Amino acid sequence: MKKYEIMYIVNANVDDAAFDALEKRLYAPITENGGSIDKIDNWGLREFAYEIDHMKKGHYVVVNVTANNAGIEEFERLTRINPNVIRTMVIKTEDEE
Repeated sequence: MKKYEIMYIVNANVDDAAFDALEKRLYAPITENGGSIDKIDNWGLREFAYEIDHMKKGHYVVVNVTANNAGIEEFERLTRINPNVIRTMVIKTEDEE
């Protein structure tokens, strides 16, 4: 298991119930493959530095996870096919040893 920091941006037009369902759907592959969600930092609605797909705002979320490759690959696949996720970035962080 490795530690990752994931940042993703969700369309600003998504309501709260749909946003919660989206989060559960995205985090499921990580926990189902033996990983854990260590910290969720919800930045809220922010304005973009530049327009993305005719949108000017998005909902930013930063998540620290411990996961294996299968969980991260499935998370990335789900974010690519979901039209409400605008951008995603996954970074492997250093272990604190």
